Amino acid sequence: MKKKEERQRILILGGSGFIGNALYRELLSYFDVHCTYCQQHGAFSENQVFHNFCVEEDSMLLLLNRIQPTIIVSAISGDFKNQFEAHKEIVNYALLNEGCSVIYISSAEVFDGKFAHPSYENDTTISQTETGRLKISIEKLLLETIPSQTTILRLPMVLGINSPEVFHLRQCIRHQASFDVYPNLVITATTVNKVCQQIHYIINQSLRGIFHLASNDMVHHEDLFKEITLKMGAKMPIFKSVFNSNEDQYNALLPKYSKLPKTHQITVSQVIEECSLNEEIISIK
Repeated sequence: MKKKEERQRILILGGSGFIGNALYRELLSYFDVHCTYCQQHGAFSENQVFHNFCVEEDSMLLLLNRIQPTIIVSAISGDFKNQFEAHKEIVNYALLNEGCSVIYISSAEVFDGKFAHPSYENDTTISQTETGRLKISIEKLLLETIPSQTTILRLPMVLGINSPEVFHLRQCIRHQASFDVYPNLVITATTVNKVCQQIHYIINQSLRGIFHLASNDMVHHEDLFKEITLKMGAKMPIFKSVFNSNEDQYNALLPKYSKLPKTHQITVSQVIEECSLNEEIISIK
């Protein structure tokens, strides 16, 4: 076990969310970790390293100057305009603190304007959704202003035993309710545990640039969730097929130019295996 790195102070923006909170648990034993939360006062108000911060109301620069992080991990949500302004303040802080690095957690939505093939790290981003365009604008802001301090992590669908999507699947199985699947949508996936392991490695190695933290192989959305259900050994929900096209469409990130070591990679079969383990509910605290 590594000793706790006191010199590295990590601030996770959005530490109360699904990915942010899992990352907090992963890094807590090794670094001086601080997190933000917005509305979950009952869960986090007594935790000394959780700081109440709402992107629509509070000053990001004041928060950063108070905590003085050396690494900022942004998994924040909220009003789009306020999110962008908050990242401008992150840039201003990083420019004044050259030893500070910024890890921005982006997603496959930056490519949701193209469907003909999977997307790699150096592909031109194009989006037809407001969320995707916001993520593109934040990526561009960071890469153009503080490139030597920036790491962009694009995530595919993030699953796991306690993930919202798998939890919803279990509920649909229990209540024999309908669960939407997309037979013509080709995707990549990962698990929250693997993402946390990968981010920990990226922090330890001080890696910069753009990374696609996705499975090395692809799968149809429908096949993925049917396989997970079969592996659970459970009854089937009512799978409702949704067709957006007569042809296969891709919403798949693939790692190509910035691959991590094999021990930090994942395949679709490993995602399925992890999602179908015995039920395990983890407290967010």
